[in-house]
Amino acid sequence: MTGDLALNRVIVTGGAGFIGSAVVRLLTADPGTQVLNLDKLTYAGNLESLRAVANLPNYQFVRADIADRAAMDAVFAGFRPTTVMHLAAESHVDRSITGAADFIQTNITGTFTLLEAARAYWSALPAGPKAAFRFLHVSTDEVYGSLGPEGLFEETTPYDPSSPYSASKAASDHLASAWMRTYGLPVVISNCSNNYGPFHFPEKLIPLVILNALEGKPLPVYGDGSNIRDWLFVEDHARALWTIVQTGRLGEKYNVGGRNERSNLTVVRTICDVLDELIPAGQPRRNLIAFVTDRPGHDQRYAIDATKLESELGWRAQETFESGIARTVRWYLDNEWWWRPLRDKVYTGERLGLGEPSPAKGA
Repeated sequence: MTGDLALNRVIVTGGAGFIGSAVVRLLTADPGTQVLNLDKLTYAGNLESLRAVANLPNYQFVRADIADRAAMDAVFAGFRPTTVMHLAAESHVDRSITGAADFIQTNITGTFTLLEAARAYWSALPAGPKAAFRFLHVSTDEVYGSLGPEGLFEETTPYDPSSPYSASKAASDHLASAWMRTYGLPVVISNCSNNYGPFHFPEKLIPLVILNALEGKPLPVYGDGSNIRDWLFVEDHARALWTIVQTGRLGEKYNVGGRNERSNLTVVRTICDVLDELIPAGQPRRNLIAFVTDRPGHDQRYAIDATKLESELGWRAQETFESGIARTVRWYLDNEWWWRPLRDKVYTGERLGLGEPSPAKGA
C-alpha cells in the first residue's frame, strides 16, 4: 500500500460499533483519508458514537448488511476503496450462547459475502490499484481457546474456540486466510485481546460495572472472578489496526495486546477504587461485588504476545491498564448523554447467556 494518505479510501465495516467507531474517529482525523462507515446498525451499533465526525467532508455512512451481496457490490462500485477494514461482527459471548444463529449469519456468512464482493472488485482493478489494495480482517484472541497459568497466545497458536462466538470468528479467520491463498486477495488478519474504553456498549464487563457502581447496583462477577484477560485500550487498538493496514505483510497474522493481564475480580475492584476516589459514596463500592453463576464454557485465561506487531511494525500500546481505566471511568462520568439512552431503552443490565438456547430463526 502506498504511504500517500491522499490516496486512502477506506471502508470500515461495523464502523458504528465500539472498536469500529474508534477506527473511524482515528482515520477521519486526517483530511486526506476518505472513510465509508458500513454498518447494519444492530443493537450494538450507535451512530451517536460518531457524532463528532458525522459532518466531516471525508466521512460517509451507509446502512447495509455485509451478508447482502448486492449491497456490497454497490458500495464497492460507488466508493472504490483502496482498503477494507472488516470489523463488523456479532461479538458478545453471552448472547452467542442463547442465540448462535445471528453469529453464524453475520460472522461467517457475512464475512464470506464481503470477501467475495471484495474479490470481484479487486480482480477488476488496474495493476497499480490492484497491487495497493488491502483487506484487513479483524478478529479476537478467543479463537485460541483458554491458556493455562503460563504462556501467551502467539500467531502460530492452534485454534481451539470454546463458544459459538469464538467458533464463528475462527471460521471467518480461516475464510479470510483461504481467500488469500486460493484467490490471491491481499488479506492481513489481526487478533486482539479484550478492548475497553469510551463508547463501549454497556453489556460488556467494564462499562456494566462502571454504570452499576454509579447507580449502587450489584456488580456481577462470574464464578470466583479468577478468569484472566489481557486488556487493550480501544484507541491503542485502532492505531494498531491502521499500522497493520499500512505496513503489515500480506498473508500474515498480527496479535494485538496491551500486556495488561488482570483477573476479572481485579478489574472490578480497580473500577470501584477509581470511582470511590472521584465521587465517594456512602460505602466502598467494593461492597457491591456479587459473585454469580459462571458462564458456560468460560475460558480461564487469555494473554497475547504482541512481539511480532511491536518488533516488525513498531507499534506500542500507549495506555497502561491503570491510566486507561482512569480515562474510561472519567469518560462515562462526563458522557451520560451517550450511555443513558442505551441503559434505559436497549440494555438495562440484565444477565445474558444462561437461558435456554433460542431456536434458529424460521425454525
